[in-house]
Amino acid sequence: MIFISLNPFFLKRILLVLLTLIGLSCASSYAERLLVTVNATPYDHQMSRIQPILSSEGRGRGQEHVSLRMVNNWIGNLRSIPYGFSRVWKTPSETQSGSPADCKAKAVALYQTMKDHGATDLRLVIGKRTSRSRATHAWLEWEADGDNYVLDPTINWMAYRSGDVGSSSYIPYYAFAGNRKYRAAPSTLVAQN
Repeated sequence: MIFISLNPFFLKRILLVLLTLIGLSCASSYAERLLVTVNATPYDHQMSRIQPILSSEGRGRGQEHVSLRMVNNWIGNLRSIPYGFSRVWKTPSETQSGSPADCKAKAVALYQTMKDHGATDLRLVIGKRTSRSRATHAWLEWEADGDNYVLDPTINWMAYRSGDVGSSSYIPYYAFAGNRKYRAAPSTLVAQN
């Protein structure tokens, strides 16, 4: 009869490796999300007030280069407006009136300001601020100079690179860019189809 002695530290190492592999496999569920074009979203009726703003080409100030410094200044100005929830989507002029504004109003006001200054590759996003959030949140995503930025004038004082906000923050459900509507889907799901 042969006896094999197992070192308890060896078992702990195997358990640690196993747990690490399980953790890494779960991390793929937080993979980057892709936007899939859709004809309608659950928010279409609510957004009828601001659709002309989303569809506008700006006020014709020309194709200025929108710098990150300009965007951070606009975010700071909107961030300083007191928060106040509204059931309806406010227009940018209503947001700038001095009355409290919510995430929807601040995101739409920033969207219009950026479009008016020539920004492109800009999306209004509705989703969850964090994976633990109970309510939805609105923010912008902007692609510029090879980077993708999260612009949240309700919570942040400046733009953040998407890679710097973490995989469990700013989880998109739907996005709007001009007349186009999108639904977020995990990249792994899109790759399978």
